[in-house]
Amino acid sequence: MTSPRASRLEALLEACSGQAMYDMAAELFPLCRSITGAGARATLARIARDLPLEIVEVPSGTPVFDWNVPPEWKIREAWIKGPDGSKIVDFADHNLHVVNYSEPVSATLSLDELRPRLHSLPDRPDWIPYRTTYYDRTWGFCLAHRQLEALPEGQYEVLIDSDLAPGSLSYGECVLPGKTTDEVLLSAHTCHPSLANDNLSGIAVLTALGKALADVPRHFTYRLLFGPGTIGSITWLARNRERAQRIRHGLVVSCVGDGGGPMYKRSRQGSADIDKAMAHVVGHFSANSRVEDFSPYGYDERQYCSPGFDLAVGLFERSKYGNFPEYHTSADNLDFIAPEHLEASCRMICEALDILETNRRPVSRNPYCEPQLGRRGLYQAMGGDAHRAERQMAMLWVLNLADSRHTLLDIAVRSGLPYARIREAAERLEDKNLLGTQACPEPMET
Repeated sequence: MTSPRASRLEALLEACSGQAMYDMAAELFPLCRSITGAGARATLARIARDLPLEIVEVPSGTPVFDWNVPPEWKIREAWIKGPDGSKIVDFADHNLHVVNYSEPVSATLSLDELRPRLHSLPDRPDWIPYRTTYYDRTWGFCLAHRQLEALPEGQYEVLIDSDLAPGSLSYGECVLPGKTTDEVLLSAHTCHPSLANDNLSGIAVLTALGKALADVPRHFTYRLLFGPGTIGSITWLARNRERAQRIRHGLVVSCVGDGGGPMYKRSRQGSADIDKAMAHVVGHFSANSRVEDFSPYGYDERQYCSPGFDLAVGLFERSKYGNFPEYHTSADNLDFIAPEHLEASCRMICEALDILETNRRPVSRNPYCEPQLGRRGLYQAMGGDAHRAERQMAMLWVLNLADSRHTLLDIAVRSGLPYARIREAAERLEDKNLLGTQACPEPMET
């Protein structure tokens, strides 16, 4: 018979449709996103079709700790015309062609004058790089190196029809209340333009996950946050300093659509429950998995883990940012991600969240030597089971470490057995009155 806890996990896993996630990424791929502007708002509007998303607008110039919300960037048109008058680079063809946040320009330049404004990848001559200039007023274009090398001498007409003017920064958050006000934060950045793995994959996975979580019982309150990288998390934290202290566990999700890894980067705390849960899940997923210690470089986990907050927020990826050739290039397209990889990533997060939801401290009611399992039907009930030996070892591990100091997750890590097997064993032993359990962790004080 399936336990209610197991049924909850099964419901979450059934909602992880890789094709639906891929289709969402494909729908959002053409949008020119940035840290502010129409592309970011259109992305949030699409998420809001699936989740009860509150969209917040924070005016340009608003102080947020040591930063200020930047001017809003609007771009309508951008191109380079060659000496023969034909367009050789056009923002309408690919939104990576313009350095993101470029200021407006209309000029005629020689090739020598133009060349410092052109960015390419000599080692990947057919790919367009992704470049930004968020906090430095300048402009530029990106193009394939093979095209750059073929440009003839002459005069080039350039146009970037853009604005940098007072506006606002947009972020969205979806809050799914649970039995406790203690929170789990799930965060994805929304500022990258046509880049499928970084980070349309994270947006699509968290949207699907939010839909799934909305339909199952929840111990924790879940907060899903979608906003621009760095400045978005800084802005949210500046506006929610007290609320942030309710975050017990958190995960930044990025680059989860390819088949690498998986990879988990620990929170600054290093041994928080989310760190143990994610390390356990990715370790059982693949022999190629990696777990890395925290470093103050990466995505928004470094803001959540800044010393003033020190939240238990880690980073989950498949291939590590900056370590796959397609990273921040036009090759990070819809061919680089796949439904099966998105689905597997979503399932791993579901398993980690299930651990957080169900983790308990078992306490043996019969701590003096092993209780006799056979006469309680705990051995015979597993006759003919291909996993019988593993189930028996799981019960023995639980009984031995059920001392109120070890959690089910601790037991899973120490035994090397999957958490689901340990939890199942604990439930069987509890049914036979051999165990009691304590909540883990205790709720925060209000």
